[in-house]
Amino acid sequence: MQELKVLGKEKVGKFEFTGVEGGFGEGKKSMLVRDIAAIHGQPVYEINRRINDNRKRFKDGIDIIDFLNGSEPFRKFAEDNGFIGSNRTQHVYLLSERGYAKLLKILEDDKAWEIYDELVDNYFNMRQAIKTDSAIGLKGKRLAIMEENAKTNQAKLLFKVATGTASNSARERIFAHIATELTGEKFIPEIQKKEFSAKEVGDKFGITANKVGRIANILDLKAEQPGQNQFGRWANSKSRYSDKEVAQWLYYQAGVNKIAEFLREG
Repeated sequence: MQELKVLGKEKVGKFEFTGVEGGFGEGKKSMLVRDIAAIHGQPVYEINRRINDNRKRFKDGIDIIDFLNGSEPFRKFAEDNGFIGSNRTQHVYLLSERGYAKLLKILEDDKAWEIYDELVDNYFNMRQAIKTDSAIGLKGKRLAIMEENAKTNQAKLLFKVATGTASNSARERIFAHIATELTGEKFIPEIQKKEFSAKEVGDKFGITANKVGRIANILDLKAEQPGQNQFGRWANSKSRYSDKEVAQWLYYQAGVNKIAEFLREG
């Protein structure tokens, strides 16, 4: 077991939680799901449910540690630090930064990404200052290289998350965060086009989402998958009836205008 230690109470902005280091690598910070649930204003069992429903997406020892279903030292660490709520507790999850990013992909709401930005900037990526002059030189160069590699790996992960999210504002915010991390300059996300789901278009005109889709097919508004055109784009979203992701056509304003024109002429 990579050495775990409790850093004590951490405070980032208005959020207070238990800081934990180790488990995913020396000096790597992590967060308990119980604290993540409190920060996001959701019960622990709901966050655990979302993780359990998508458990195959989380890699043990890289994204997630389950203190109650791992090795005995993990369980003892959880018991010694009071992480186990009761005898009925089935899972006590600890997430790495990468695991937290995957959880946010599952939660997928703008508030979640705003919280993520603050925690990444002010918790996960905090680095301890070099305390002695002897650390300057070769060690300093190695640290700089490691920092750059970490930024690149984080950018790659966030890019994969961004391209799969159906939330336009969340996607633009992630891209802005990537640019800031790689260049050191603050980028402000700019939403270029507003997007509408078939349900939102249907609600606007008093018709069903299915009818919107049929009209779009008649007018040949949709691009080939995956892709986009002047009327909208394809995005992946979670199915209402299973854990699988399904392709969803999102309409730009030009596409909405075409639907409106068809209804007027009909």
